[in-house]
Amino acid sequence: MRNEKISLVIPAYNEEAILESTIRTALSFLESHFSDYELIISDDGSTDGTKRLAETWRNPRLRVVAHRPNRGKGSAVREGVLAADGGIIVYTDADLAYGIEAVGELVSLLRREGAELAVGSRKLHPEGYEDYPLIRLLASRLFSFLTGLFAAFRYDTQCGLKAFTEKAALEIFTRCETDGFAFDFEAMLLAKGLKLRIVQLPVKIINHRDSKVSVLSDSLRMFGDILRIRNAVKKRLEREASDKKKHGG
Repeated sequence: MRNEKISLVIPAYNEEAILESTIRTALSFLESHFSDYELIISDDGSTDGTKRLAETWRNPRLRVVAHRPNRGKGSAVREGVLAADGGIIVYTDADLAYGIEAVGELVSLLRREGAELAVGSRKLHPEGYEDYPLIRLLASRLFSFLTGLFAAFRYDTQCGLKAFTEKAALEIFTRCETDGFAFDFEAMLLAKGLKLRIVQLPVKIINHRDSKVSVLSDSLRMFGDILRIRNAVKKRLEREASDKKKHGG
């Protein structure tokens, strides 16, 4: 792979039980695949030993960013991405749900296609939803249907595996405002509005665990967020375009 720094951001909230294994796996993979890299653990106000554990690592390639109190996954991802200084910035979940190898595949796809954003998609993988609990599968499919209906998306917006060029990451995450789980939808909506080139990688979940999302309450909240975020992003981009026009940009 080309000599270009890779930043891997992992948001974490009360992940003390698995974080040591995650860090070891991620650092080992990054070391063997990239000549220049960093791993950023973004702690979302954990109340267990997550932050303390991450900070005990004496590795110059590992950085920890944190805030209190807990604000939501969107806030943790945004803070981690904006703290990164790699030419390519990737984020994935603390349980490495799609496998660490998918990070390398996503980076390769982004480079090969000359795209600005590469996203994982369970929709495109024949076994993408294999072994999914039925109620979570139904909630995911319903959310996907609604994002398609209201935003004309064909993407698996909630897949927690995405890669950006540094420029695209800054353009998106300096505009993001959503702190909760619907932040992925906002990021994709901004990417579409900014006319960024997006490519997709078929992925499947290989590490299953209990979700921290409440299927009923969080799904209802996310569904309600779709219209709010869609309208807010539209107004934000229209205002920017108007300001740019006024100033002769």
